[in-house]
Amino acid sequence: MATNSNQDGFTYEFELPILKVEKQIKKLAEQSSSDQEGLSERIEQLEHERDRLLEDIFSNLTAYQRVRLARHPQRPHPLDYVRSIFTDFIELRGDRRFGDDSAVVTGLGRLDHHKALIIAQYKGRETNEKMDANFGMPQPEGYRKALAKMKLAEKFNLPVLCLIDTPGAAPSVEAEERGQAMAIAENIYTMTGLRTPIIIVVTGEGCSGGALGIGVGDRFAMLENAYYCVISPEGCAAILWKDGKKAPEAAQALKLTARDMLENGVIDHIIPEPLGGAHRDPQATTRALERYLSDTLDELCAIPVDRLLEQRYQHYRQIGVYRIAEPEQPTEPLSAAEGATAPSRTPDPPA
Repeated sequence: MATNSNQDGFTYEFELPILKVEKQIKKLAEQSSSDQEGLSERIEQLEHERDRLLEDIFSNLTAYQRVRLARHPQRPHPLDYVRSIFTDFIELRGDRRFGDDSAVVTGLGRLDHHKALIIAQYKGRETNEKMDANFGMPQPEGYRKALAKMKLAEKFNLPVLCLIDTPGAAPSVEAEERGQAMAIAENIYTMTGLRTPIIIVVTGEGCSGGALGIGVGDRFAMLENAYYCVISPEGCAAILWKDGKKAPEAAQALKLTARDMLENGVIDHIIPEPLGGAHRDPQATTRALERYLSDTLDELCAIPVDRLLEQRYQHYRQIGVYRIAEPEQPTEPLSAAEGATAPSRTPDPPA
């Protein structure tokens, strides 16, 4: 399960056959040869081989391989999408109680003819950014900041767009002392009745209460290689098997992929990624996300708020409901002989 890095970027071991072919293509493209026709033909053959490998590998990914793609260091973060998709973005900071949390970015922006409040989780790129953002694990003030801005959006009839990418909420003692669990619970409670359209998109990791804290809405989508679950595969494996190396088995059992979520009715839509993952073509992924947000905003803003709230309520009431079929009753009446041999039961005496 080891990963590898090279001068061209970060690569997982299941991507190595593709990387090998791409290096050959790059080497041939840099050569100057008198036999340009033969060189071009060889490059074309290698490009076909690369495309075949991409199709074979990324059409048959395991659940844990998708988890690893969701964590890819070069994968676009929610804030990258915000900067590319929205115009006139103005960041709003602070929870008005304790401070500001860099792991949750909130602000006002414009998409087409829609003005909206955007809430985007952030992990950071460079080491100092990652430390400042607590590696994408929000503190209570991050959730309280999001809640205050959502209430502002409700006041001014602005739709709310939440982009989720977190390994979980901050698990520190300090976060618990400042009311982490209460902050997440209050957000969930408030979002169920917020009188404005809410769109949720998981762009990478959607783990535990860290995702739930801004994860209630009218439409819920995931990028193709994102994942959404109550606990990380490693954490699940450590609890069930006392062995973090069982993470691939845990990921399979957790049913955490976008396809699993769609089949189980947790989400409404899967946003496709380029073959090989979002990090291979961030621009194409951004365009797909932008189309989804634009179309969904048009749809939701045309629905009366009262009907929107009723649909939101019904959607979440139906998640996790299992209907057990009633046992079949005998269609043939008992014969007299069978009835005579059937055991009788004396009614219980009254208390």
